[in-house]
Amino acid sequence: MKTSTAQVFAKSTTILVVLACACALLAHAPDDKKAKEQQEVRDVATKTLQQLYKAQPKAKTVVERAAGYAVFNNMGVKILVTGSGKGKGLAFNNKTRKETFMKMMELQAGLGVGVKKFSVIFVFDNEKALNNFINSGWEFSGQATAAAKSGDKGGSMAGASSVSEGVWMYQLTEKGLAAEITAKSTKYYKDSDLN
Repeated sequence: MKTSTAQVFAKSTTILVVLACACALLAHAPDDKKAKEQQEVRDVATKTLQQLYKAQPKAKTVVERAAGYAVFNNMGVKILVTGSGKGKGLAFNNKTRKETFMKMMELQAGLGVGVKKFSVIFVFDNEKALNNFINSGWEFSGQATAAAKSGDKGGSMAGASSVSEGVWMYQLTEKGLAAEITAKSTKYYKDSDLN
């Protein structure tokens, strides 16, 4: 049986269409993975904010009226002498509604074994402080401990600590809002994979 030119052309076209569809699906796979990871970070940030509002109801108004906020979740692991932790987060500009995906990394030294899971919420009084945090990153060096206090903000910042000019920080543990903020050589920076 002889194959006509039209049949060969039809088969070739079908093969090309199938290959093009396969390539398109493969090209979209990384985008789908990125979108899924972004949504996971958003969901965890939303859940963390809800936990904060439950522990400290006044925080909801503070976060909504601020220039912006950032939410991070971390799981730290410490085995004998050294330990580390890493996490993901999201910074949000309340005015522009722009979100920036970020990472955190924590290094710690000292004896001990354990896992410490916590969340951190930064609240920015002004856009300059927010932009500096997003674009330049943020780093706590050594081990800093600050008592949660409202300073000159009155009761509106109850449960938060002033960690820099225009920057407040809440820390949530599995037991609720921490009365004392502990930061151990922690670095916050943009997530180049998710932005």
